Amino acid sequence: MEYHEAVNYLESLDRSRPKLGTETTARMLSALGDPHEKVDCVQIAGSNGKGSTAVMLERVLREAGLNVGLYTSPDLNDFRERIRINGGKVSKERVRSFVEEIKPCLSRLRGDGDCPTYFEVLTVLALQHFGSEDVDVAVLEVGIGGRHDATSVVDPVAGAVTNVSLEHTDVLGETIEEIARDKAQVAPDGKQLVTSANGEALEAIRSETEVVTVGEAEADTIAREGEMTSQVETTVLILGREWNVETNLPLLGQHQATNAGVAATLARQVAKVETSAIELGLRSAHWPGRFEVMSTNPLVILDGAHNPAACETLADLVDRYEFDGLHLVFGAMKEKDHSRMAAELPESDVLHLCQPDVSRAASFDTLTGAFETYTAQIERDKTVQMAVERALNSADSDDCVLITGSLYVVAEARDRWTQRQIPKQADTLDAARSVLSEAYVQDGFANRIAKDTVTNTFKIQLRKKQAEYLQQTMQSIGGTCVVSEIDSPGRHVSVVLSGTATQYERLADTIQSSDLGLSYVSERFREIISDSEEADQYPWDADTAVMGILNVTPDSFYDGGRYAQMEDSVRRVREMVSSGADIVDVGGESTRPGADPITVEEEIERVVPVIERISGTDVPISVDTRRAAVADAALEAGADIINDVSGLADPDMRFVAADHDAPVVVMHSVDAPVDPDRSTAYDDVVEDVIRELGQRVLLAEQAGLDRDQIIVDPGLGFGKSATECFELVDRLGELRALGCPIMVGHSRKSMFERVDCSIDDRLPPTVATTTMAAERGADIVRVHDVEENATAIRTVRETNSTDRKEPY
Repeated sequence: MEYHEAVNYLESLDRSRPKLGTETTARMLSALGDPHEKVDCVQIAGSNGKGSTAVMLERVLREAGLNVGLYTSPDLNDFRERIRINGGKVSKERVRSFVEEIKPCLSRLRGDGDCPTYFEVLTVLALQHFGSEDVDVAVLEVGIGGRHDATSVVDPVAGAVTNVSLEHTDVLGETIEEIARDKAQVAPDGKQLVTSANGEALEAIRSETEVVTVGEAEADTIAREGEMTSQVETTVLILGREWNVETNLPLLGQHQATNAGVAATLARQVAKVETSAIELGLRSAHWPGRFEVMSTNPLVILDGAHNPAACETLADLVDRYEFDGLHLVFGAMKEKDHSRMAAELPESDVLHLCQPDVSRAASFDTLTGAFETYTAQIERDKTVQMAVERALNSADSDDCVLITGSLYVVAEARDRWTQRQIPKQADTLDAARSVLSEAYVQDGFANRIAKDTVTNTFKIQLRKKQAEYLQQTMQSIGGTCVVSEIDSPGRHVSVVLSGTATQYERLADTIQSSDLGLSYVSERFREIISDSEEADQYPWDADTAVMGILNVTPDSFYDGGRYAQMEDSVRRVREMVSSGADIVDVGGESTRPGADPITVEEEIERVVPVIERISGTDVPISVDTRRAAVADAALEAGADIINDVSGLADPDMRFVAADHDAPVVVMHSVDAPVDPDRSTAYDDVVEDVIRELGQRVLLAEQAGLDRDQIIVDPGLGFGKSATECFELVDRLGELRALGCPIMVGHSRKSMFERVDCSIDDRLPPTVATTTMAAERGADIVRVHDVEENATAIRTVRETNSTDRKEPY
């Protein structure tokens, strides 16, 4: 069975309505050997906020050093987003093997008249994955209710109910009390249930189990939101019985502060978690599509509010921001209470109604009837993407565009900011076949059209209707376009396009005004095929720049201790600049395996005096650090650039860079310092790195940085094997999909052991890799040996020159 066949099988499962009871789930798990029995699970139920709480708890437990599984729903783009371990999606191979193994069991169950639902099967996949990977804790977001949900097949070690409102009354009960009692069944044996419910819901829960309450006041754990520190963060104070936490939170609102209090209380029930881990975990918790500020000019907010209570909370949050006109983009599922949702949302100047690409989407007539008394102007847009484009085009810079009503709407709208065209190397038939195979195009068809794909080739993820339109349009102008065989309604599918520059120009012109909202795709194609040159602002704008490494450390893997003294450092900087360094990178902490940890103060003492001494150098100075406090001190001392090997793991780093208007290198890193005992499984190391870097780039943008200030580094040697490192170098051009400058740090790394080079023999392969990186479009190479690598760059430049003349 191939992966795309496994996905199509899962997508064919019933999802029309929830099934009551855990028997079916238990039978499937039994067929797999009951993998869930060796997993400690935490269940989180509630009408709203359970997903946010699960994400915060997972992040806190990871900061405490645990391996953590996370199961949430729904997803935005790919069902694998629902099942994660330490932030990484379940692998395609795990999905393929699971479907192959569980399929006979499903056939037997159907024969008995027991048809497993989509949610039940994914729950089994999650529990098998967590058991197979031996996670320390699995955090499970309950689907519906508590008593009869598929996740309740486990015996939880901790449980929570965030809050209770009227929902799914046909399944859970017609009163708040009935629904609360159902949700309370996630309570663990012998432990108190954590809840932020109040009033009659809380009393009903107390009738079922002992509780620890969380709230803004008069609760066992007090959780209060403070002041907003930026457009995208707020402060939160959590006071427990014998502990307290004060930190910033990227999830805004008192309701999220309360959710944070629930997560913190659960974390202390599950493990011995220090308050520092709680603070960092909460600060690092991001939940896409939940009051997510995508832009400030105009203000653009995405929020998956899908019921009246969530809409009321959303309105309160929007009221914090100053803006002129409000442009509301709204779509919802047909079973929702649209009139009450409309009444709770802020009144808009213009309402753009839309329908996400799912069968449950509410009709235009239904939504118009709900909103006609709350807005002066109602527009009906065929797609979510078109509604977003029209709202953005009509909004002034001081206006607000609010996109809400359903996570399905938010998911489709979010594509505008996250979609990427990945350039592919398809200069041979074999390479073309490989690209098509990776996009899940059938082998026979791929072989027939491979010869038409040997040209300018891009891979892109689109919604199904967009993909079909793009295919029809590209083929009509003589290009090639194929769409993945995966059939996932409402989700992304892979599209591979090939053509000439002229054909891409015609494609961009044609799709610009499509009612499927493809203008952002059109703009990106224009950027890729454009030959226009802008004025150089940074050393890497004109050509590949050389970043020379200056380690003022006693224990770096290659030159540790050589430049720990001030005069040695200054002399080394002069040598590198005279040898052709365009940037000097100063580092005070070693990230090699086994490096001795140092404090922030020690790192500042190492790097700041050196930076102050060399700040008058003719080239920009970069500080190599993963700590925001060190970066801030270095920039104040005269540094110009931040080189962050942790990929913004310190939540303050993006704000420090934005406050100083300084470029920042964001590296893809599994661990920093490197943990040699930790391995990472990639489906496709290049595309996985692009996707994960894209998430970090978006965070940097939300803090106020422009993409030309965000330099991406694939992180050779950081959580990658030698084979994966070489593949990243070979396919470096694909990182252009991120729209950011690219840096490669490969100097004398252990990857060269693959070519039988010890650390003292790694200069030749370093120079060779520099040459390949420059040819593949690297904007910066970071090296120890400046002269030799600068010469390689000049050689590439001369080779690629179009106006050189032979000397006489």
